[in-house]
Amino acid sequence: MPITKRRFERAGKLSQRQRRVVELVAQGLKNREIATDLGIGAHVVRNYLSAIYDKIGVSNRVELALWYEARRHEGSLPPAAPSLNSHPRK
Repeated sequence: MPITKRRFERAGKLSQRQRRVVELVAQGLKNREIATDLGIGAHVVRNYLSAIYDKIGVSNRVELALWYEARRHEGSLPPAAPSLNSHPRK
């Protein structure tokens, strides 16, 4: 099975919270900002990212953001939802 197909299939196994973390990474937020947005600790964000990397087969947040954007533009993923706690980026 091609790598891209395996990565796509793994995406369906992400929890709703993991998908939200992916969206926030793709928006360029840092772990601490993601933690604040979700009301969790930065160490919990790191744990989420580790699990996400393993599930979809990427090794860093740049690859994760590129993976997310490619899926979103293919129509495989819905656009990122705005967060209730988000503040405009400077």
